[in-house]
Amino acid sequence: MEESSELPLPDAFLDFLKANGLDPSIYTASDSTPRYIRLKPGCEAYSQEVEADMECKLEKVGWLPGFYSLPPDIRIASSKAYQEGKIYGIDAASGAAVIALGISAGDHVLDLCAAPGAKLCMISEFLGDSGSVTGIDVARHRIAACRTMLQKYALGDRCRLFVADGTTFSLLPVEFHSNSKSCEPALEEKGDTFREWTSRRPYKERKKATKAMKTAASPLVPGTQHPELIFYGRHSGVVGLYSSELYSTVCDSEISSRGYDKVLVDAECTHDGSIRHIQKFENWGWTTFQRRVLDAERTNSLTVLQFKLLSNGFRLLKVGGLLVYSTCSLTVAQNEDVVELFLKENASAELQEVDAAKNWPCKSGRIPKTLRFDPLTSQTSGLFVAKFKKLGI
Repeated sequence: MEESSELPLPDAFLDFLKANGLDPSIYTASDSTPRYIRLKPGCEAYSQEVEADMECKLEKVGWLPGFYSLPPDIRIASSKAYQEGKIYGIDAASGAAVIALGISAGDHVLDLCAAPGAKLCMISEFLGDSGSVTGIDVARHRIAACRTMLQKYALGDRCRLFVADGTTFSLLPVEFHSNSKSCEPALEEKGDTFREWTSRRPYKERKKATKAMKTAASPLVPGTQHPELIFYGRHSGVVGLYSSELYSTVCDSEISSRGYDKVLVDAECTHDGSIRHIQKFENWGWTTFQRRVLDAERTNSLTVLQFKLLSNGFRLLKVGGLLVYSTCSLTVAQNEDVVELFLKENASAELQEVDAAKNWPCKSGRIPKTLRFDPLTSQTSGLFVAKFKKLGI
């Protein structure tokens, strides 16, 4: 690192930013980038109580309903409002990605990379008393964190959560399972149907789950096992189903009318758009940073993963449905390049304007209709957003 550099960043990272057309001064904005919270619906009347609890003023985010900004040094986890489930932390840019989906009552929504769960909670809020949301993550401990969050905020009534590989996940919204014609031979329906979910499961069920966990200790291998259902709400459509009904799959031709209405693919990335994430490497060490963010082999493997996640999420979308692809990276390779390749290989995919973004403090991406948030422009973490519609061609 050059001693003359004004930024506490390695020269290799400055070169990385230059190659991606990014302003290094983005990473000097940490002291002025606020934290954001969302008040759980029905808790708006407690805003003054929350202010007194955290000893700071809540500022309404004018361009994003339900969001409030706080000074960057505030720690919400120790507040009474957080512990009582009245507020949760979620960056405004992440909230914008959910808003971009345009969720309507009755929608069946797939959150393909759901952990750690804040966006999943927000989706559940918008659904209210209709529709469903399916959240998946390849790491069991991460999707379990989603379960904890949904339970804490009492937002899981219409949600089901799976440990699953987002690049191969194939289950449709549950209300269609019993009405659809499976592409696989019919499975013999044995045993009991799913009862209402409880964390206090019978001994035999716990033993079976423990055995499954040991079997799945290594990363999921496509085709070797069913996704693991670790939570389902009372009105998620799972209660009353046989296992064979839950895990039935349908032909791609059936998905056009029976797929998800909305899909969110907030893909795994290098997280270079997050100031706070980058700052952690001052403690973790820049050698770790080099391996996780700048290493070309890792970046290449990530872009392959991102393309596969986007492609599978779009496959599970019904005709006329909408998908939002987002990353908290600001690199072209993980954003515009992935989008361009995807559009080239999917004639039925059409980029859409994000209507709500007319009043958002963000820039246009390098591809028209795509969006970029960054700390200097938006006063948020960095985020790329692209919205697609599935055409019936």
